[in-house]
Amino acid sequence: MMVFFWQCVLFLSLASALLVHADMKLDCRPDTVTLVWTENRSQADTSLFRLGNCFPTSFSPRRAVFSVDVNNCNFKRLVTGSHLLYTNDLTYISSPDSNILPSTHLVVCEYESCCTVICFILCRPKDWYPMMYYPVFNTYGEGDLEFHIGLMNADFSGPATSTSFPLGSLIPIMASVVQKSHQPLLLLLEECIATSTPELHPKSSIYPIITNKGCLVDSKISRSKFEPRQTSSEIHLSLQALRFAHGEEVFIHCSLVAWDPVGLTNTRKACYYVKDHGWKLLDNSTYSNLCDCCESSCTSRRVRSIRSEKHGIVQKAVLGPLTITMNS
Repeated sequence: MMVFFWQCVLFLSLASALLVHADMKLDCRPDTVTLVWTENRSQADTSLFRLGNCFPTSFSPRRAVFSVDVNNCNFKRLVTGSHLLYTNDLTYISSPDSNILPSTHLVVCEYESCCTVICFILCRPKDWYPMMYYPVFNTYGEGDLEFHIGLMNADFSGPATSTSFPLGSLIPIMASVVQKSHQPLLLLLEECIATSTPELHPKSSIYPIITNKGCLVDSKISRSKFEPRQTSSEIHLSLQALRFAHGEEVFIHCSLVAWDPVGLTNTRKACYYVKDHGWKLLDNSTYSNLCDCCESSCTSRRVRSIRSEKHGIVQKAVLGPLTITMNS
């Protein structure tokens, strides 16, 4: 049966993606794709390659490896007759001061049916119509983008089973953006504050969590931190439960920003403080100097609309209520 199956699969790799300075190898399986990009330019940072919105599964100084499910990473599916195509973009996110320009290469996996409907069923990847599940409390729309924010369990694998957290424990928070027709976007938390009210008022008592365009200021006095990204369209925050509004309902008000992945600046970033090491940039620690302004004021050098679809979209969101309890 397996021999018959693999006779039904046709793998394509566009010749235009094989450049003189690199080599791309692609392995299309029934439900997974493995891509190995070997880079010949010594100054290239292989950690900056993205397959759709997925980060490399592993990387070395000269190689980036992706081993992913075809239902993830923003693969696009197209059915043409007896052919099923999965397409995506392999992009290189160049840093602002790099001599290497950003680049994009098309990735294509084609599954071809045999002469019968039975063979087509065997050839297509499983989860033909994948179920979409978002473990969230709140959903917000902005054009054809959907923003989500919610409380998660300890390993971020599912929604939290309780909204009560002992003082000093870590509160797992996940925010995400669902991208429909957009190019892959990077989700950032521009600002988050805690209050005891679901709406902000001039007299509301607030506790700053993230300020100054993406600086997790709470991490300077607590164990709060950004967790490593799984995909660019999600951001995971471990927030240490604070004394603010003890015993009362707590609401966390955030500004979510969906941003061009190649446009990280000192006003579009995710920074957290590491004891004895200073401020660290979540997405590329090599450029943690973008976080230097967290100790002063992070301002843009050029005035531009933050709601410009070309540069990013901002969405307000409220998480809660949740309760901080004393340790038993």
